[in-house]
Amino acid sequence: MADVWRPDTVGITTLRKLIEFDDDTFAKLKQLARDRMGTLQELADEAFADLMKKHGIPIDLKDALKKSRGKKRRVGKRDSAQEAAAEKTLSEFSRSSSGRF
Repeated sequence: MADVWRPDTVGITTLRKLIEFDDDTFAKLKQLARDRMGTLQELADEAFADLMKKHGIPIDLKDALKKSRGKKRRVGKRDSAQEAAAEKTLSEFSRSSSGRF
């Protein structure tokens, strides 16, 4: 794969990679792009976005913020098994210590 750097029109630098396809795969991708009235680049963008989503990698700032907010909410919550264990421990402690004081 060859790396090619070029400045984007808005001043953001983009990375270009050359990816090799066999003739049959390339023909199918071109046909799919035509059928959807899109480009091969749009197909690649969608495929890579889906791949990152599948593996839990945020695609943009909005996704990163949603993911970090979701983690904070889960930290404070207990599942029902944890709550039952905590109540059992508390009740055992209060029974065992009630006669000592």
